[in-house]
Amino acid sequence: MKQEPRLVPIKLDNYKPLREIVFETLRDAIINGKLKPGERLMEIQLAEEMGVSRTPVREAIRKLELEGLVVMVPRKGAYVAGISMKDIVDVFEVRAALDALAARLAAERITDDELDQLEKSIVSIHEVSDGKNIEEVVARDTGFHEIIYKASRNEKLIQIITHLKEQLQRFRATSLALPGRTKEAVEEHKQIVEALSERDAELAAQLAYQHIENAENSMLSAIKKQKESEN
Repeated sequence: MKQEPRLVPIKLDNYKPLREIVFETLRDAIINGKLKPGERLMEIQLAEEMGVSRTPVREAIRKLELEGLVVMVPRKGAYVAGISMKDIVDVFEVRAALDALAARLAAERITDDELDQLEKSIVSIHEVSDGKNIEEVVARDTGFHEIIYKASRNEKLIQIITHLKEQLQRFRATSLALPGRTKEAVEEHKQIVEALSERDAELAAQLAYQHIENAENSMLSAIKKQKESEN
């Protein structure tokens, strides 16, 4: 039985090379779960779904391997990288530390305009908090955190977070897809913004750290329940 396509035909962007569009399409499909962990990536099939030749697909798969989203198995081919419990814990540990640092710095350096952007971002996320469009939830949630990163005024911190972005996005999508998690996240965002508004660096850092820990705990709990139901 032929597998239903998960990808849509590529739409050309005059500002980006085709290979970059193909790479971003495949990366987003992995991050948003359209291409599942452990799934084999067949160049011919993916090329047909996107309406391109195999060459940009092959290049994209190699680039995704460098980012840790794809693994190459000798004599078998390319597969979407799996997500182990250790992967989850490791990434959330790093993210919690980075977000706490960003919030601490932002509390001292954030502008009134950025605070206004954060307030608007909270409203924007609340609009999609029913979780029906997880891609939009992830995009808006990402935007909220990026405002704080920018407000830290620390370019090295921003570079490190950007480097980890694909891994973070993958876990963020899984976490925010859990029932009720987006609404909880919105309330946590409100507390973080209030601390930033009060210029309380320590409280902002604590709340940012706890926010990431809550996301991790929700995700680990859901995985545990899923495994129990399978047994």
